[in-house]
Amino acid sequence: MTAQDRIESLRARHRSLEEAIDLETHRAYPDTDQVAHWKRQKLRIKDEIAAIEHPH
Repeated sequence: MTAQDRIESLRARHRSLEEAIDLETHRAYPDTDQVAHWKRQKLRIKDEIAAIEHPH
């Protein structure tokens, strides 16, 4: 898998998490623990994308 393939895969996962968060937060009784977990995952993905795109 190339770096670009990995980035695209991570971006797809990021979008999927964003959709899940959106659906969950609009429920009558959202699972706030799950939403927080998904948000942490999104941040890790964002950091991984940044590390691939801009290595030190």
